[in-house]
Amino acid sequence: MELICPAGTPAALHDAVGAGADAIYCGFNDETNARNFPGLNFNREEMRDSIAHAHRYGVKVLVAINTFARAGNVDLWRRAVDDAVECEADALIVADVGVMDYVARTHPQQRLHVSVQAAAANPDSIRFYVESFGAKRVVLPRVLSVPEIAAITREVDCETEVFIFGGLCVMEEGRCSLSSYATGKSPNMDGVCSPAGAIQYREENGALISRLGNFTINKFAKGEAAAYPTLCKGRYQTDEGCGYLFEDPASLDATTMLPELRKAKVSALKIEGRQRGRAYIERVVKTFRHALIALEEGRPIPADELNGLSEGQSTTVGAYKKTWR
Repeated sequence: MELICPAGTPAALHDAVGAGADAIYCGFNDETNARNFPGLNFNREEMRDSIAHAHRYGVKVLVAINTFARAGNVDLWRRAVDDAVECEADALIVADVGVMDYVARTHPQQRLHVSVQAAAANPDSIRFYVESFGAKRVVLPRVLSVPEIAAITREVDCETEVFIFGGLCVMEEGRCSLSSYATGKSPNMDGVCSPAGAIQYREENGALISRLGNFTINKFAKGEAAAYPTLCKGRYQTDEGCGYLFEDPASLDATTMLPELRKAKVSALKIEGRQRGRAYIERVVKTFRHALIALEEGRPIPADELNGLSEGQSTTVGAYKKTWR
């Protein structure tokens, strides 16, 4: 199984190369990628130089152009495609069918991966992307169990990629409007969920209050691990009390699921976290490289080694096991 690692900066890409990544995914510093945070991502020169550096070490680079093209400004997405191809990207990760069509027509030799933002969660939808645009791989949404993933891999003539660590989106990716409702910026078109400019923190009687737009998201007691404020991981007051209605602030850690994912014939394992720092990237990539070596050699896979890097300091295997539902 291929290890796919994030990089939000050229320095992080260099660290991921050195830590044992098989491939690295990254994006341009504009609305065309779904981690459009200030100070993050690559300009064209940085992308070209970073891809060349990765290639010198036999590491592939996948460029994420995984937001949905905005009406009246489609050229921004088309330029991103053209520039990524010119930079010699090994694959483009795309969500928008119009952008996929542009890739297939204009750059038919360019390898195309279907982004998780396309929410392709069944064999019929995956076959559509394969037959219509020549997609070679699909990144599966984080709402599928291992048996469901295995059923998909049996039925499609396409590589599958799944997330194994990092932020856990409990919604169907590409179809969630919670952040857009609260902030006026769409993750699917502006490229950022819970944009930093809409986040506020304040202290109140020793507690930390987090807000997104005009909404109070959470209240953390002194010493309690605080999470990045997103509506799906907020704490809400109902008639039955206060609690997490969608999901608590936990991170995905599927280390223990590696044998089952291999048995399900998954092609690639993806680490989330382009917005994270270099130390995070290096440690997580090294940990999963060692885990995959242990799996290959039939040794026990070390577990719980990344708990300190988890959102809210807790982890889950997400939907991979039915108990999560």
